[in-house]
Amino acid sequence: MLQHTIKAVIRPGEQSGYVAECLEIPVVTQGSTLDDVTKNLQEAVALHLADEDLASLGLAPNPTVVVTMELLPAHA
Repeated sequence: MLQHTIKAVIRPGEQSGYVAECLEIPVVTQGSTLDDVTKNLQEAVALHLADEDLASLGLAPNPTVVVTMELLPAHA
């Protein structure tokens, strides 16, 4: 069965900004804001999948990216 989604995680960067990493495909990107990292993730996934046989990667045509964000709890 082919997957219709690509899972990604966004977490705070070690120094600043955010890092996004896909779980099923080797895509990692970063950005200074959440908007930047989300845009960069979309572009990086599109570039990675361009001219690929999606079925050989276990993906259905036109997969979507589902993003989870990891945050440290805020302390009062």
